Amino acid sequence: MNPAELKAVVEYMESERGVEREVIIRAIELALQSVGEKNGEVDENLRIEIDRKTFERKAYRRLTDGSEIATTPPHMGRIAAQTAKQVIMQKIRNAEKEIIFEEYKDRIGEIITGTVTRFDRSDVVIELEHGEAIMPSKERVPTEEYEVGERVRALVLNVRERERGPEIVLSRNHPDFVRCLFEIEVSEISDGTMDIKGIAREAGYRSKVAVISHDERVDPVGACVGMRGMRVKNIVRELSGEKIDIVRWSDDIKTLITNALAPARLKHVEADADTQTVQVTVEPDQLSLAIGKRGQNARLTSKLTGWRVDIQKDEESMDFEERVAVAVTKLAAIEGIGDEYAEKLVFSGFLTLEGILAAEMGDLSSIEGISPEQAKSIWYAAEVEYIKEHGEITE
Repeated sequence: MNPAELKAVVEYMESERGVEREVIIRAIELALQSVGEKNGEVDENLRIEIDRKTFERKAYRRLTDGSEIATTPPHMGRIAAQTAKQVIMQKIRNAEKEIIFEEYKDRIGEIITGTVTRFDRSDVVIELEHGEAIMPSKERVPTEEYEVGERVRALVLNVRERERGPEIVLSRNHPDFVRCLFEIEVSEISDGTMDIKGIAREAGYRSKVAVISHDERVDPVGACVGMRGMRVKNIVRELSGEKIDIVRWSDDIKTLITNALAPARLKHVEADADTQTVQVTVEPDQLSLAIGKRGQNARLTSKLTGWRVDIQKDEESMDFEERVAVAVTKLAAIEGIGDEYAEKLVFSGFLTLEGILAAEMGDLSSIEGISPEQAKSIWYAAEVEYIKEHGEITE
């Protein structure tokens, strides 16, 4: 490799790959030294140096007293020269990998932009400004399709060292991707006036974002929506149409649940701190709205608050058939009763745990299809469930 070739390699790697000039030149020097050793020219007293201006090779021999004198660089044949090129490129690639790792290891939790270059099965390979990243299939949004050449934004989820180099893992379905988009779009969040208290997300479909304001003059929901809804619209656009519910945070669980289930109107909310369960009662016409399509609204509310959410219609508003159906469902969910006996019990007048526990064994065993042994099992199953719910049985 002559001086002109060396200079071209250094300038290319420096401008196009972002590797510092001194790192490249030092890699070349070490490569030339190692090639000499591979050719059987091992000489621990010989040092190869590249002139930083002319790119000429220089050689120095170390004397016994520690000083050095200039000498003629060892001759390199065609094979040795080719080997030198390979070693140089390998050392430069190693230096480049170190640079990439150092650049991205402190950017975990940030959003970056890259270009889709190819697919590795269902994983997406994305070219960044320096290096490549991967978006594994589990970090993709299930409703999104990506094309080669498409520019995408994603969250830096992890950066880890591998034998083949640093692996930069990206995500578009992580809840923190939504968090970062709000931090970018809503200045009151980025400057600390407001905080995001929690995010529950089903990527591609719906997210609930709970926010709180530390300034009473700032409405947290209004700030996230923005003038004419532009702030939240920009976020929804980036999320390919995913719906966003902005929830006003409250430390009171009843208020928080009410806010999270909006716009459904709730008739009654009862919280049990021991079981971390919230019982919600709604009018019949509000039930589907509160639960949401395929239970999504209730499910996301539960994720957001960390409490189990049980939504039911107001029994006073139910007709007889609806009340029977609710009673059967409740008893069928109890271990030891199940579907097998729930309907028999309800149609014999035993609609609740209290009703079963107040009955005589003979009353239960007189039900068609329930033997005395089965009656005992049903009674004890009801007793266990009642104690779970109330702590004890009151005589």
